[in-house]
Amino acid sequence: MSTPAATMATTTTRSLSTTAPLAARKAKTDSIINPEYIARIANIRQHLFAEAPPALRMARNRHLRHWTIHRAWLLLQRQQREARERELLRIQQSMYTANEQLRTSAGPGTREEGWLYRVAQEKKGIYGPSAVPIEYARYQSETPARQAWNHEWKR
Repeated sequence: MSTPAATMATTTTRSLSTTAPLAARKAKTDSIINPEYIARIANIRQHLFAEAPPALRMARNRHLRHWTIHRAWLLLQRQQREARERELLRIQQSMYTANEQLRTSAGPGTREEGWLYRVAQEKKGIYGPSAVPIEYARYQSETPARQAWNHEWKR
C-alpha cells in the first residue's frame, strides 16, 4: 500500500493571464523618449491646462461705455422680468376673483351657495376613464409650441 504523502501529486498554480509573464513586460530599451514625443506632450499639456486669459484692459472711456451698456442691459432684463411677473400675477388674481365669485354665488335653482365652484373644480367626467388631464400630460410653459397640432399623427 502506498502512503498518503506518496499519492499527492504536485500541481502548479496558473495565473488568470494567458500571456507569459516575461512577454507581457516591456523591454527597458523602449523607455528612451524621442524629442518629437516630448514636444507633442508639451503641446497637449499647454492646451489642456491653459491658464485663464488676463483681465481685459480698457481705456477709461471705453470702460465707461462698456459699464453703461452692461448696466442698461441688466436694467432692461429686470424690467422685462418684472413685467412678466406682473402679468402672471394679474392673471392669477383674476382667476382667484373668478373662483371667489363662483364660491360665494348661489347655484342655479335650489342649489346651495358654492355649488358652481365645487362643480367647476371637480372636473368629473371631463377626462375618459384612462385619460390623463392635459395639465399633467404636457409641461407648462408661457409660450405656445412651434407646432401646435400634428395633423398627420395616427394611432
